[in-house]
Amino acid sequence: MLAAFIGFEFIRRITPLLHTPLMSLTNALDAIAVVGAILLAGEHKNAFTTVLGVIAIVAATSNVVGGFLITDRMLRMFKASGTKKS
Repeated sequence: MLAAFIGFEFIRRITPLLHTPLMSLTNALDAIAVVGAILLAGEHKNAFTTVLGVIAIVAATSNVVGGFLITDRMLRMFKASGTKKS
């Protein structure tokens, strides 16, 4: 609960120009979660940890993909309106 409040206040007080680099940083941190989930799923100690690892891989990967999509959308807002996307 405290982390959610601190995160909300932190994001609220940052200028909009810095939101894109902050999103890129959180994408990098989410990639660490994906690596940890892969390590957990690959241990094969029992079926529960393997299933939990696979669920963690899916959740962390969807978080990374969503973060990159949002970052791309934010970067497109800063482009000039006359430029075309390649």
